[in-house]
Amino acid sequence: MTQAWINRIATAVPPHDIHAAFVEFGRDAVADWHKRMLFDRMASLADIEHRYAIIEPGPLPRDRVLDAAGFYRRGAFPSTAARMALYEPHALDLAMRAVNRLEPDGVTHLIVASCTGFTAPGLDFQIMRAAGLPDSTQRTIVGFMGCFAAVNALKLADQIVRADPASRVLVVNLELCSLHLQEDFQNVPKMLSFLLFGDGASAALITAHPTGLALGRFQATIIPRSHDLITWTIGDQGFEMHLSGQVPGRIRRWLPEHGPGLIPSDEPDLWAVHAGGRSILDAVQQGLHLPPDALRYSREILRDYGNMSSATLMFVLERILADKDASGPGMGMAFGPGLSVETFAFNRP
Repeated sequence: MTQAWINRIATAVPPHDIHAAFVEFGRDAVADWHKRMLFDRMASLADIEHRYAIIEPGPLPRDRVLDAAGFYRRGAFPSTAARMALYEPHALDLAMRAVNRLEPDGVTHLIVASCTGFTAPGLDFQIMRAAGLPDSTQRTIVGFMGCFAAVNALKLADQIVRADPASRVLVVNLELCSLHLQEDFQNVPKMLSFLLFGDGASAALITAHPTGLALGRFQATIIPRSHDLITWTIGDQGFEMHLSGQVPGRIRRWLPEHGPGLIPSDEPDLWAVHAGGRSILDAVQQGLHLPPDALRYSREILRDYGNMSSATLMFVLERILADKDASGPGMGMAFGPGLSVETFAFNRP
């Protein structure tokens, strides 16, 4: 039976490291002293040092305006239309930076995953034209699925290659999370966008050529009675994300009983878990009783880039590919709205 392989991965982030500016702006906007202390505690526990965004931080002080262009101004955050007007050009630019670094050849299929913007003709069409792919390229959009969309994109690529070993599938993940900051400064859980999220893009080539990471079994399931813990809706001022503080605890309690059934028979030496936040990674590590360094690749990506929604998992896989000492069976895992759990096995020979 034909096996699909992730032959190589390339990633890209915008030029602006906005982590400190986002945290500072969010903190200064919290008027209540007790809520500000909670915000400070959340920031100190995030284990994030850098995040990158298309938004360029403005000059100090940032008490009223976050960025140099005045896109985020207290009391006048932009409309959804204004945010989407920025998505279209910046999404293509960042996606192509990753694609050009990958230098894919002979592409027959293009899969694009993104949940932070919409256009038509879509980003898939724009990438096809910008990359010089033939008009006959078969294109698919994986949209609005959130943090686990990368797994679904890889799953589709895996099925395409298994069905036709001559296929060469380009998978692009593009997320501009910085376009969806919300002006609800007294709702500390909603302020997570100022602490966690950044922008990023990845491009991966999946073929039957046996080099890179061999893809194994994909599985999906739902954690019961958790559909309202992660939601992602379109509002008048951007896309509004709800990430309940109950999510890590629910994952931690669910994994000991159900997690072993998702793990392949070959005990994983490598773990690629979506770096949704420190508490999510802690929940996976504790719930599956993993050794202290099992999630080191995911924790490194969280530290260096924050949560880039669906692109994050691809950054983790790229780091595994870049580590010449990383070998053996592996396990990929991501969580998203539902509360959905998506997993896949892989192997690095």
